[in-house]
Amino acid sequence: MLNYKDYKGYAIYDDEARIFHGEVIDLKAVITFQGTNENELEQAFKDSIDDYLDWCKKKHS
Repeated sequence: MLNYKDYKGYAIYDDEARIFHGEVIDLKAVITFQGTNENELEQAFKDSIDDYLDWCKKKHS
C-alpha cells in the first residue's frame, strides 16, 4: 500500500510487461501510475497525486 497526502494506492507487478502499475483508491476519479522499480513507482504515485490536486485547484478556481 502506498500513502501520500492522505491518499492511498496499490500496485501490482506485471510479469509480461515487466512493470509495476497501480491505482489510487477511494476516489471518484481514476488515477493510475506505473514504474519499472519501487523508487520510480513511488515517485509516479506522488506525481499523479500532485497532478490531480493541481487539476482540482484549476477546476474550482
